Amino acid sequence: MERRSFLLSSMMTAFAAGAAEASPIEPRQTFVLQRNDIKFQPWTGLPPHSGEMAKLYGDFDKPGPYLVLMRWHPGWFSAPHSYATDRIQMVLSGTWWVNSGADFTPNMAVAVPAGGYVKRTARTFHYDGVQAGVKEPVTVAVFGLGPVDIILADPKRPPWRHV
Repeated sequence: MERRSFLLSSMMTAFAAGAAEASPIEPRQTFVLQRNDIKFQPWTGLPPHSGEMAKLYGDFDKPGPYLVLMRWHPGWFSAPHSYATDRIQMVLSGTWWVNSGADFTPNMAVAVPAGGYVKRTARTFHYDGVQAGVKEPVTVAVFGLGPVDIILADPKRPPWRHV
């Protein structure tokens, strides 16, 4: 038993010594942005206090891959819309409500809690948001290929809906 304790103690000392000598991260090789340093900005064209976005990589309006975080506030949904390319989404916090189709029926949306995955297929109508009465917003990570080329199912109606 003493030998195991000695080996474990020796390994921990060696590990701690190695960690103390670690070199700093080269940001051109490994970029790190801590959660508290991510800056969310209001979405252009959205009503105040309905949603924000943090662009982490690329731009969904330009060719190439992108990764954004979207934050939806309770009581707000997007109108039915589609994109030119597939979108892959992961719910990071809160609960997101999603549905398919051109008819806007948010009471029929499916709840996707934190840890859930959603894939949107290109040029299929869908909508999503957070039901009214919920206490916290939802944060969703969104990956895809730009440009997304959003098309509304009914361009005569607002693109964001308060429910």
